[in-house]
Amino acid sequence: MAQGAWDKEPGDTTILHYAFEHRSVLITIDKDFSELAILRGEQHCGIIRLVNIPLLRQPEICVTVLEHYANDLAASALITVEQTRVRVRLP
Repeated sequence: MAQGAWDKEPGDTTILHYAFEHRSVLITIDKDFSELAILRGEQHCGIIRLVNIPLLRQPEICVTVLEHYANDLAASALITVEQTRVRVRLP
């Protein structure tokens, strides 16, 4: 089985814990991960949430965000990327 692959849906908390344990930034379109981090104080190594970004533009945008906001992500920032703006929330 590939690393990070599960036989069934593990749930958001398990995915967030997995990313944290592997010191990985989590990239998602799901707002639930940010809510877990903010409301429940779950640990993470940075979260990038894409909002209404066309599928074909997502890889390019992710690379740009990872490059430009590396220091913020290293500080466990929550970054929300929309068509016309980027919001950074530091812990």
